[in-house]
This record gives sequence, structure tokens and C-alpha cells, in this order.
Amino acid sequence: MSVDSPAGAGNVAAAQGAGRVRPLGRPRRSGGGGGGIRGREGIAGWIFTTPVIVLIVMFLAVPILMALWVSFSNWTGIGSPFSGDVKFVGVRNYKFLLGEDGLSRQNLMQSLRNNFYYVLLVVPLQTSLALFLAVIVSRRRLVGRGFFRTAFYFPSVTSSVAIVIIFQFLFSGSGAINAIISALGKHGPDWLSEQQGLVHVVLDRLGVHTAPAWLANHYVLGQSWWEWLAGPSGAMVVLILLAVWTTAGTFMLLFVAALQNIPSEIEEAAITDGASSWQRFRMITLPMLRPTLLLVLTLGLISTWQTFDAQYLLGGALANPSIVTPAYLSYTTSFSNQQWGQGAAISFILFVIIIVLAAFQRWVLRDRDDELLKRQERRQAKEMRAARKASA
Repeated sequence: MSVDSPAGAGNVAAAQGAGRVRPLGRPRRSGGGGGGIRGREGIAGWIFTTPVIVLIVMFLAVPILMALWVSFSNWTGIGSPFSGDVKFVGVRNYKFLLGEDGLSRQNLMQSLRNNFYYVLLVVPLQTSLALFLAVIVSRRRLVGRGFFRTAFYFPSVTSSVAIVIIFQFLFSGSGAINAIISALGKHGPDWLSEQQGLVHVVLDRLGVHTAPAWLANHYVLGQSWWEWLAGPSGAMVVLILLAVWTTAGTFMLLFVAALQNIPSEIEEAAITDGASSWQRFRMITLPMLRPTLLLVLTLGLISTWQTFDAQYLLGGALANPSIVTPAYLSYTTSFSNQQWGQGAAISFILFVIIIVLAAFQRWVLRDRDDELLKRQERRQAKEMRAARKASA
């Protein structure tokens, strides 16, 4: 029946008189009230998620808030941090670590410098190696793909204690690495005892034995620029190799899953157009791996700033101060020196560093095309609202 006919026009008028027409795609509510199916789903959802929320609050949120209180107090680790003997000292612990000359600030700055070079080298190396391995094991013509995936992933599930012991055997003064170097007619160092930065070692080999005055006489947070620019020590290089070897397999699996989600038709079309392997990887594969790449870089950034176990197993500052990190320093300050306020303050300084760097990394790797599209959509919506107001 046509709407233009009298009967059709009458039906439309009757429908309009009965009430508003329900928009398409909006589900009906049963019962006419605020409950119905959606109401019951909401209640069921809260019932199922409440145990998890309680556990998160009890074992994550509450301990974080307690540690935050400890960082603003003079708690000595004896008794409850909320007892009447514990006093609020404000930002004294943070000021002592960041603003006052002394051993505490010197240790913190040295640990930040050590960890900075650790992050600077581990994150790009482990990401590049993981992507390289993922591309290799994702090839359809590769024989034994399952074996290679398992082999590359195996170090990630091996005990960190066992891996550190293996690296101690390899890089000790009489270890396997120095034995190979001796066979080549050279003398290898005691890697795990090396404290001098590699940049200083290279400059010393080039004849620069003393620091330039413009680097040695200018200080930032208690350390000279010459000390900040020392580079990682030989011992830290060993830990960098250990971290790359043990984490690349985990990130490889993330890249493998992302590569499998790339439609094969896109690559086939690029091959038809005459694109080389490198052009396909640079123009197709990498852009489509952007979300996974951002995830891997973020996880790598967080984990490298929190590194602790290898430093603890190697003896930390007692064995070599050049491998100490803020996480290890927070542990020793609290549990060994009984300075719990400063130890908690170090952990929250590290927390702020991780948040700032992760946000900066996300901003650098943001998808600018999506941002441009969102801006255009907001501009169009604003113009439509202005047009409606003008017509009204």
C-alpha cells in the first residue's frame, strides 16, 4: 500500500498519533520499567566482577596507598605504619633523595643512570629481535616452524635463577667467553666486575684520559655530565644481553599473532604490483603492526625500568655498583638499611618516571591519521550544530 494513498496516509497518521516511532537498532525493554533483560545483565555482571574487584582493592590498591603513606612518614619497619609513633614528615624523604647532597641522592642518581642505559639498549634490541624472529617463523615455507617457535620462546619460560647462573659461568673471569677470546690471542676482562662505562673505555682507548672541564664541572642532581654520559658498564652489558635473550621470545609470540591477522590478499596485491620484500615489509607490514608494536614497546619500557632479579642474584651494590637499579635500591634501602620512608619514596619516583615515559612513548607513536579523522568529525559535528541553531 502506498503512503500517498488515503489509506496509507491514515495509517502513518495513526502511528504518529499513537506515539513516537522507535529508532531502528534500539532494542525494546521488557516490562516497561527500568529493569528487564539489560537490568538483569547489569546485576549479574556486578555479581561476577565483585570478587575480582575486592581482590584488586585488597591486594593492589590498599598496599599502594599504604606504601604512599610510608613514603610521607618516618616509619622504621617496626610495628604498624599507622601506629601513633609513626609521624607524618611530608616530602622530607623525597627532598632528601632529590634535593640534598649526600649518599642517598648519589646512589639514586647512579641507579637512574644505570637503568637509563639499560632501558635505552634493551627495549630497541629486544623489540627488533622479536620482530625479526616473528617474521622468520611466520614464513609458510619454513620447515619445522613449531620447533623454532618453541626454541625461541624457551628462554622466556626458563627460571631466571638458572639463566643468571649460566651467564655467570659464561662471563666470569675464567668463563667460556674469555676462553674463546684467549683462543683468539686476546685477554678478556672480568665482565661482571667491570664498573667503568663503555663510553669512558672507548675514550680512554682514543687517548682521552681526563674529563673535559665543561663536562666535569657541571652537575645535574649531584652527578657531573661526565658521569651521566659514561654509558653502561661491562657488567651492565652482560645484563642487557641476558634481558634481550630472555624476553625476545615472549614478544615474538605477540608479533606472530599480529602477522597472522594481516590479510594475505594485501600482500598478494603488493606482489602483483611489483613491490619487493623490503617494500612490502616497510609499507604494509610495519604500519599494520603499529598497535602490537606500541604494546611491545610499552611492556618493554615498564619491565626494564622494574628490573630487579638479576641484580639481586648477582649481589647488587656489594658486587658492582654499576648494575644497581632503582628497584633494587628501593629494596636495599628498605630491607637492609631500614629506611622504609626513603625506600617507598624511591619506588614512587620510579613509578612517576615510568608513567611519564610511557605517556611520552604513546604520544610519539600515536596514529596521526586517526587523530586527523577525529578532528574532522568533531569539526563536522560542530558545523552541523551551528547550522541547526541558525535554522531554528
